[in-house]
Amino acid sequence: METKIKEIAERIRALREIMSFTSEDMAMACDVSTDEYNTLESGCKDFSFTFLLKCAQKFGVDMVELLTGENPKLSEYTIVRKGKGLNIKRRKGFKYEHLATYFKNKLAEPFWVTAPYLADEQDKPISLSSHEGQELDFILNGSLKITIGEHTETLNAGDTIYYDSSVGHGMIATDGKPCDFIAVVMKKEKE
Repeated sequence: METKIKEIAERIRALREIMSFTSEDMAMACDVSTDEYNTLESGCKDFSFTFLLKCAQKFGVDMVELLTGENPKLSEYTIVRKGKGLNIKRRKGFKYEHLATYFKNKLAEPFWVTAPYLADEQDKPISLSSHEGQELDFILNGSLKITIGEHTETLNAGDTIYYDSSVGHGMIATDGKPCDFIAVVMKKEKE
């Protein structure tokens, strides 16, 4: 994974330099300090999903381009076979599997997400992040406790939540087992 982190960091640095953005510009766009941004861009620390999404939005590129170095090319349809999506491990224990890796000009980023059950997080406040756009999460199996702003809800298999993802949000699996869900992250409309 270390090599992959370094490769992604190099792509981020190269795009920042090509677009003449400063580290401060990127830090502001990604809601991190300049020191934190520089640490991430150097490849010394793994990236969060939100950080990668915000970088891609600032650069105006598909997030897949940051992850793989390839530009999606399909425009009519794409199929991702079970278990064959682009794996992204960007949060303690969480697994994101991108479900439309090679489709270009996506209006949304679809993921199969597996949230781990972590006993030590059950009684702690849920860590929140935010990004532009909206999100839909559909629970496939297990239970998910999700906090959005000041509200906390528990969702079970078959439940769906749709929310403004610019509001701080975070989630953990509950009931002693992992939770699988489909997350569709929709991009903010251009003004």
